[in-house]
This record gives sequence, C-alpha cells and structure tokens, in this order.
Amino acid sequence: MSARVLVVDDIELNVKLLEAKLSCEYYNVMRAYGGPEALAIADAEQPDLVLLDVMMPQMDGFEVCRRLKANPRTADVPVVMVTALSDIASRVQGLEAGADDFLTKPVNDIALFARLRSLVRLKRTLEEWRAREEICLRLAGLRSAASAPDPARARILIYEEDAAAAARMAEMLRPIARSVVHAADDAEARRQLHAAEVLIASLPPADDGALRLLSHCRATESLRQLPILLVAEENDLPRLAKGLDLGASDYVVRPVDGNELVARTRTQIRRKRLQDRLRENYHKSLSLALTDELTGLYNRRFLFAHLEQLRERIDHGAPEGAVLLFDLDHFREVNNTYGHAAGDEVLRQLAARVLRTIRDVDLVARLGGDEFVVVMAETPLAQALAIGERLRLAVADEPFVVGAGRAALHLTISVGVTTVTAGHQTSDTLLTGADDCLYRAKNTGRNRTIGCPSDLRSSPFSEPCRLGDQPERIT
Repeated sequence: MSARVLVVDDIELNVKLLEAKLSCEYYNVMRAYGGPEALAIADAEQPDLVLLDVMMPQMDGFEVCRRLKANPRTADVPVVMVTALSDIASRVQGLEAGADDFLTKPVNDIALFARLRSLVRLKRTLEEWRAREEICLRLAGLRSAASAPDPARARILIYEEDAAAAARMAEMLRPIARSVVHAADDAEARRQLHAAEVLIASLPPADDGALRLLSHCRATESLRQLPILLVAEENDLPRLAKGLDLGASDYVVRPVDGNELVARTRTQIRRKRLQDRLRENYHKSLSLALTDELTGLYNRRFLFAHLEQLRERIDHGAPEGAVLLFDLDHFREVNNTYGHAAGDEVLRQLAARVLRTIRDVDLVARLGGDEFVVVMAETPLAQALAIGERLRLAVADEPFVVGAGRAALHLTISVGVTTVTAGHQTSDTLLTGADDCLYRAKNTGRNRTIGCPSDLRSSPFSEPCRLGDQPERIT
C-alpha cells in the first residue's frame, strides 16, 4: 500500500535512514528538520502519515503532535513518534498528545511497516467517510459538528483466558468504562461482540485464538469497524504484525501499564465514535435528495459530485481508480411481459444484490433506468474487472422473484469498466469510456464484463480486456 510519509527529525542522518527504508517499500517520502517546518509541510501537503522525532530543539515532538491534532486540516493524519526514549511515561505523554503509536530507536522494521500499513488503512477509511459526509452536508446545506467525541463511558470487552489478568485490566480501564465484560473463550467472546465498543484481545504464546477472533470481526459486516487492541509479549512482533495486517487497530505489550492501556483505548473509542458520527450524519443527509427513491442507492447528483472529488484526489497523487457501468440485458422485456411494477421490483432486488457484492469502500449509484455505476477508489483495472465479474455472476446465478405469482426471472447484466487516472478526464468522459466498454459487451453477446484503460484509444492495444463469455438466459 503506497502512501505519502512525512519524516521529521533534526538529525539529517536519521531522516535519510528512515527515507531509505521507506523508499525500499515504495512509500513517497517528504522531509522536515524541525517542528515549524513539519507543521508547514503537513498543512500544505496533507501527508498520509507523519513519522515524528521527539527530542528536537525549538519545538519538541509532543508539541508538534498537539498542534497537528489541533489543526482541522491535519487532525486526521496519523502520527507515529520515533525516539530513543523508551520509558512508559514518555510513551503515555505521546499518546495523550494525540500520537497513534510510539516506536523506540533503533526502529524494528517489522513493527514499523505493519504499523504504517494499519494506520494508512484507518486514515483512508476515515477520509472516505469524511468525503461522503462533506458532499452530503454541502448538498443538504448543513454543517458537521466540530467538537471531538467524548471517549468516556465505553462498553469494553476483554478476551483473556486468565481471569486474574482480565480483572487487572478491567480495574485499569474503570475510569473510562461504562461496562467491562470478560470472555474467557472464543464462543463467549463472539456472543458479546455486538454489544462492545472496543475489544481488547490477549494474544498468548502458541495460541492464535485472538487472531481468529480478529479475522471473524473483519469478515462480519456489523463488526468490521469495531476497534480491536491486541495484548502480546514484546518479542512477539511477527504475530503482532500479522494482527495489524488482519485489521487490528492497535496493540499494547506486556507487562501492561495502566496509563498506556487507558490512553490507547481512549484513542480507539474516540476514533470509533467519530466514525459513527460521520456515518450518522452521512445517512441523515442522504434522504435530502441524494438517494434514488426507488432503489435507495445514490442518485445521479451525488454520483457526479463523488466522481469530481475522486478525480481531484487522483490529480493530487492518489492511486488510480475505476468506474464500472452496467445494465440489465433485455430489461424492456421484463416491463413488457410482467409490468412496470415487476420491473421496479427487479431494480430494487438488483440494488440490494449489488450492495452485498461490492466492497464497503466502493460507491454504487443509479444513473437512470436500469443503468448503475460503481465508483472504486485506488483500484487498478485488473481488480475492477474481477469485481465486475463477481457482480455479473451474482446476478446471473440467482433468479429475481417478482409479482403476485412470484415468477422467477433469470436475468443477466453486461458490464463496462474503465480507469480513472490523473489528467484531463471529466465525469462525462469517464462515464462515456465505461459506456463504450458496456456497448462492446452488448455487441459481443451480453452477459459479460469488458474493460479498458481510459487511454485505450491512444494505446497500442486494439482489443479491450474481456471477461465472462457465458451464454445469457432470457426470460
């Protein structure tokens, strides 16, 4: 996962060392040699993450972090403090200043890159929700609440086989807890998950139960955003890295310090409640003319606003995205044979099926009639084609049941896919490119997925990519 990282240290050798490590992993690196310079670059360039030294003249890392978090433009940028200080008090001070993690020099590469991947993923999820909220509120003429969520009185679940260890952690968390529930085994933990705001899962040696529970949460839609803190031994970095890659939000090492545990838990609760607030604002404002009345999907107005924002992000260095356009094959026959009410029912069922099939971060909208669009950020053409093919199969493999007689209609879709790259594309030309691919799919037999890069006409390839050559079934 590529990202733009700002490295801040007053010692040039330290900056160059981190820059070399990051460049080898294909991160784009910016450099700053002091606090004021770091604040200016962060405000102007909006990096994906800041690696921040603590001990600097004029302005130390704690003050830099506090100012980054106080600035609305940089408040969501994750900050990882990198320092020779290894005592618990310094680590807690950094976390209370707003830092997301605290790595001790010399930096362990496994811990560094696992943390970078995890924090960049969390930041982009938050960015996506902020972007959707911003569009919705702007179109609805509303304003978002500016105050930070209160992290107090949280519902906390502790997954720990050792009852005494769980009791100690529960006592540490009492100042911020509304309730603390202890689960000693996987079955009990799964029963309690839906009532929790944060999960603290112990990762004992030679037992991967916590990782399996973590995987279950990230594979379950209703639990996908649940903050999860792992508790493990300090020398268990490979499994901690695995946990972060699976979707863990943070970790704390044994012996557990109460102040650090509270600080890290408070950070996760605050982030969770912020995401919940963004999601709530987003859903409230959708009803104000941003959704399609029939299907409940985004409408054409929101689609074009979202496409414009995606193009701007890509023009400023974000990875390429993709646009997927599809419609039903022979949909007119459904209306002519079964009536428009049955056709509307098909469209509602199709919308629900699309939402079950695409990724959470993708956006789906009804363009008009039986035409639908899926917008995918940071998605290359090959991956977009695979998603389009998965969607095509999801439609073709299950009949639509409509009407008073509950007729089973075997319908198919044709899918066109194109990429969104930096340049002079407009929303209209992007949809035209996807429509050209859809037209090819129709002309080559329907019930298939065809895609091409946005610059196909100037490329040396004469044929677009093609998937799905199964014969269609007509009602």
